[in-house]
Amino acid sequence: MYSKEEAFTKISDLVERFAEQIESYKRTEYNETLTRKDFIDPFFEALGWDMNNKGGAWEAYREVIHEDKLKVGGVTTAPDYSFRLVGGQRLFFVEAKKPSIVIKDDVAPAYQVRLYGWNAKLAISVVTDFEEFAIYECSKKPSRTDKASKARINYFTYKDYLKEFDFFWNTFSKQQVIKGGLIKFQQSDKKGTATVDKDFLEKLDIWRKELAANIYKNNPAINEDELNFAVQQTIDRIIFLRIAEDRGLEPYAQLKSCLQNEEQYKELYRQFRIADDKYNSGLFHFKKEKDNNKEPDNISGKLTIENKVIKSIISSLYPPNSDYLFNVLPVEILGSAYEQFLGKQIIVKGSRAIIEDKPEVRKAGGVYYTPQYIVEYIVENTVGKMCADKTPKDVSKLKIVDPACGSGSFLLGAYQYLLTWHMMYYVNNKQTGKQKDAVLTPDGSLTTAEKKRILLNNIYGVDIDRNAVEVTKLSLLLKCMEGETSASINTQMTFFHERVLPSMENNIKSGNSLIDVDFYDTQFDFGEEKKIKPFNWQQNFPDVFKQGGFDVVIGNPPYRTLQLGKQQESQEENILNYYQKNYDAAFEYKINLFALFMERSVSLIKANGYFSFIVPNTLYNTVSFKPIRKFMLERGSFHIVMDLRYKVFEDAELGGSAVFVFAKDKKRTNTKNFTILTKEQFLELNFTEISSDEFLKSDDYNLVINAANNKVFKKITKLKNVTELGSIIKIYQGIITGDNKKFLSDNPINSLSTQERIELA
Repeated sequence: MYSKEEAFTKISDLVERFAEQIESYKRTEYNETLTRKDFIDPFFEALGWDMNNKGGAWEAYREVIHEDKLKVGGVTTAPDYSFRLVGGQRLFFVEAKKPSIVIKDDVAPAYQVRLYGWNAKLAISVVTDFEEFAIYECSKKPSRTDKASKARINYFTYKDYLKEFDFFWNTFSKQQVIKGGLIKFQQSDKKGTATVDKDFLEKLDIWRKELAANIYKNNPAINEDELNFAVQQTIDRIIFLRIAEDRGLEPYAQLKSCLQNEEQYKELYRQFRIADDKYNSGLFHFKKEKDNNKEPDNISGKLTIENKVIKSIISSLYPPNSDYLFNVLPVEILGSAYEQFLGKQIIVKGSRAIIEDKPEVRKAGGVYYTPQYIVEYIVENTVGKMCADKTPKDVSKLKIVDPACGSGSFLLGAYQYLLTWHMMYYVNNKQTGKQKDAVLTPDGSLTTAEKKRILLNNIYGVDIDRNAVEVTKLSLLLKCMEGETSASINTQMTFFHERVLPSMENNIKSGNSLIDVDFYDTQFDFGEEKKIKPFNWQQNFPDVFKQGGFDVVIGNPPYRTLQLGKQQESQEENILNYYQKNYDAAFEYKINLFALFMERSVSLIKANGYFSFIVPNTLYNTVSFKPIRKFMLERGSFHIVMDLRYKVFEDAELGGSAVFVFAKDKKRTNTKNFTILTKEQFLELNFTEISSDEFLKSDDYNLVINAANNKVFKKITKLKNVTELGSIIKIYQGIITGDNKKFLSDNPINSLSTQERIELA
């Protein structure tokens, strides 16, 4: 790897050589391949990238993939370069052209590279012929009619490379990219920005409305639960098979062939039945099997769905109607869209099937999908700690759970971490012979058997929403299927006589994580049980609790507040009474579900296990949550508590958030706290330590995680004749304005006009 000074010299030589012979390079016979070899490869090599794998890394570990295979309209095409982190995470694409192309004005390469970047949800991508270098922002959905300048955020010619060298080094050099060099291009999703997950969510909503109305119209005997199931399963199955096509696992346009049939849904259902024999995922489950306790789907085969609806959905998944590249679209992006999708349900009202927010979503003010960088941080500081200094045999015993898994984002993060960890372990420990063949493919990726083993051994989840459970399974199975080929699938089916994907029925389950079967003291109405879904953890995961419980609990639990004493439905009142009776975290006048999930999670982890959530930052600065702080500190210690002083959930009307890492130990270590001001500072700020006692007593509203301010507060409390407000009255909540936009200002009061002061008063 070159130093910055050496890189400058190398690029100077390239610029000089290009300038000397520019006329010959701009001739049409000087092609793209020569341009890449003579200029583009050396340019990025100077910036520290191993362009041609001189380090001899296995294919799965290459820093730069040439022609990362994609499929558009059935024709194989690709961005010329995909720059990646170890484990395959894409950083940015580069599309190469020959110098005779005028990149500044040519629409085609700009649209092409933006389409790649948009599908992968990358911050930026690049088009270059060395003579020109154009950087495109990729959050906005590209259109074939866009000008070449659309979404272009930087444009340079080769004459700019030396005078702008600091920019290129700080942005694109390998060592700066690893440190976050591209972060300046990361933009928060703005309203109206058609990021790929938001665009996909719009499609999901349209498909659900069309299917719900048509199925209800043509199948009048169907009930509400069956209708929700039929719609969700039909969409999930279509998406799964369409992704399989773009990954080369199914013949391209196989789904589209249904549209040639007189009865399109019957042909589609026939394809679903074939997939059942091939994938064994639970997504396609039409036959009763000994090793699967799940009841087979006996609804889908009886449905009548009109051709116009099937055609509308399937046609929208292929070019020119679709801009989705399903083998570049990350599984995590599907989860982001599905999280919002799952916040709605189909309700039958009279002769119509309508879509509306679920009651719990209305009460909570929306659905909040956890940003990927938060997921990665939590996984790194829990699963990562449990994997440290262990062997695969040790790691196979780890049990990781999300008790409110939603669309599965945290479980996906944990699974991806384990896949990367195992790959690195096997390569670094140089597996040989049969041992190597069992866990690694010739290119250094994990074998299908190894990926399935890790998934079934380590990953568990529970959610009260059955559809959420199905989406979590779908996401995990798609992740398990990444990197598979038609050849690897045929090998499994022909030689090993096994289907491609494992059944997740024993790992991901539907139930109420907070309410056990002891909720009913006497015989109960089965209709009530269906709504409440009591769930006994020990009965559902007996092997886990034989080992003492889970090693890691992670997630983003619901944040809904339940007010005691308010007029409630009788069933709601019974639930509140149950919480009061069974949870120490149930406060005397109100309950927040996230605190109950915290208490439940502590009971689920074994000694020395780790537990981490993202929750409201009222956890540590409100008296309501002193019981849960006390409960947890009696059973372990908070290793990290981070106060996130910015809007983590972009579209949510929420206050601050907190991320904590808790260990179930008796060491009572000090808590490390720090304030986050911006995303960019997320991994840069230093910790300020406070004692566990301070954390416990933080209902005094003097837990301030700025060290200097904390010092001032301590001085005040030592003054004589100081009376604390809390000694005179009982405080349940700190100061709130009721409308921060109206009543909070960054301007000093003496800089406001008289009129502004009157308005504030």
